[in-house]
Amino acid sequence: MANSEPTQTIHIIDDDADVRDSLQWLLESVGLQVRCYETALAFLERFQPGAGGCVVMDVRMPELSGINAQKKFPEYGIDLPVIMISAHGSIDMAVTALTDGALTFIEKPFDDQVLIDHVQNALERDRQHRRKLQALAVHRQRYEGLTKRERQVFEEVVNGLSNQEVADKLGINRKTVEGHRANMMSKMAADSLAELVQIAISLRQQDAVLHA
Repeated sequence: MANSEPTQTIHIIDDDADVRDSLQWLLESVGLQVRCYETALAFLERFQPGAGGCVVMDVRMPELSGINAQKKFPEYGIDLPVIMISAHGSIDMAVTALTDGALTFIEKPFDDQVLIDHVQNALERDRQHRRKLQALAVHRQRYEGLTKRERQVFEEVVNGLSNQEVADKLGINRKTVEGHRANMMSKMAADSLAELVQIAISLRQQDAVLHA
């Protein structure tokens, strides 16, 4: 794992102490870092936003069910993959959990290796997600470093306009556009138009989420 990536922790949320202890022992036996909570509310109160890892959570718990807790995660800045577990699962319950964003739904009792495999998959999903967020932050910083004119050229180029079309639209000559475009591509560290378009798409998606 890269040094820039946060330590990943598996957060086990289950009101049954025996289940918490057995899951903690199992996951720590394969070198994973674990924290346990007897209620979903305790997890929500103690979680530090930005931390990496995943959540293994029982569906049925007092005070706040796993299903309802998962719905509250965005309010608390929690974007970890969720593995739902239940001894009283049903198809409707599983569909609800998955529809609300859970990565998978496992019925108790489950095979130890099956759970470990699901946890490892969730941790890899989390790593990929955080790498994507890091890359997006870099793209955003680079974009913010563009001049006003370079941003205008950026927007028109990714919309498919040629240098001459950009020049006509902005009321400047083509040579000036070419200069701004070269500077903009260098600042964005984009090696091709296709790469620049992908960066633009990711930035626009982020803007759409922030202004939703």
